[in-house]
Amino acid sequence: MAEVVLMFIVLIVGFLIFYAFAGVRIVRPYQRGVIEQLGKYQKTVDSGLNIIFPFVQKMRTVDMREQVIDVPPQEVITEDNVAVSVDAVIYYEPTDPQRLLYNISNFILAVTKLAQTNLRNVIGEMTLDEAFTSRERVNAGLRDILDDATDKWGVRVVRVEIQRIDPPQDVMHAMHEQMKAERTRRAVVTEAEGAKEAAVTRAEGEKASAVLTAEGLRERDILVAQGEAQAITTRAEAERYRQQVVAEGEADAIRNVYTAITTSGTDDRVIAIKYLESLAEIANGQATKIFVPAEMGATMGTIGGIAELIKGGDFPPASPTPPRKPAQKPMTQASKAAPAVDKPKQARAPKAVAPPTPEAPPAPPASSARWRSNPKGLPPTNG
Repeated sequence: MAEVVLMFIVLIVGFLIFYAFAGVRIVRPYQRGVIEQLGKYQKTVDSGLNIIFPFVQKMRTVDMREQVIDVPPQEVITEDNVAVSVDAVIYYEPTDPQRLLYNISNFILAVTKLAQTNLRNVIGEMTLDEAFTSRERVNAGLRDILDDATDKWGVRVVRVEIQRIDPPQDVMHAMHEQMKAERTRRAVVTEAEGAKEAAVTRAEGEKASAVLTAEGLRERDILVAQGEAQAITTRAEAERYRQQVVAEGEADAIRNVYTAITTSGTDDRVIAIKYLESLAEIANGQATKIFVPAEMGATMGTIGGIAELIKGGDFPPASPTPPRKPAQKPMTQASKAAPAVDKPKQARAPKAVAPPTPEAPPAPPASSARWRSNPKGLPPTNG
């Protein structure tokens, strides 16, 4: 009897230990627990250690982390009648474990079908180009629709992302051709703009070069003209100095000859003889030019008169002229400021000099009878 009681006590203790362990539930930090008692919702517990009554109560845990649902590709017809395949991704997070468990039986399937249906509606209102370029608008529209639909399920849709939009192969080929043509057009436009800018830059460079060249030529011509002007001025000053020196020398020579003639008592007969000697030197036959006096009659008369004087021998006695004091050479400004260095002379063409017209020799003294009878000096004639 004692052994039966002891065994019964052991069974009761074991059952109590098993019952206690069966009622212990641990909820993770990212989970929430829903406790049901006899098939009826009782309460929602947080993370940690929780004790329930086995066989009377039951705990169901709900993951409260953000979840991802991959929506399978869906055929969608756009507004411009292009069939495209759209693939989307949905991000959601539970907000109420009770409604998530009791308001929807298969949340994943419901959200997937709802997303596919609304993809047809949203993208069906857009053209293909708008679907490609307006993904943010598609995402926002789908998120608003799904969030409103899943709110009563205790779920909040965080965002919806369109992964891919695949048009048919012929449309893809046409799009590639269009993109290629657009790229080609942009390349041609860019190349044309580059050629235009290069031409403009080249023209500006040529303009600047032409302006600089013209300025350089102008400065060169100005410098050359200034140099020529200085050279002409220097040559003119040198020529003027030379002419002044020559004129002063000739004046000195004439002055010396005149002084010698007046000092030595030379009269008009000597001048006449020198005139004849000069004519003889002119007509000696070696010159390439013939000197013909302007007044031939006066010249022949002078020669005849001189010949008669020489033949008659009735020259009046020469009276010496008292010597005169030579005039002092005036000091000219050119002689004072004469340069000490010979300046280069520019070769000039010789000037044509007209032959001097000989003056008639002075008439012989009145005492000569022949001179009185033939004053013009003409040769005697018969009769």
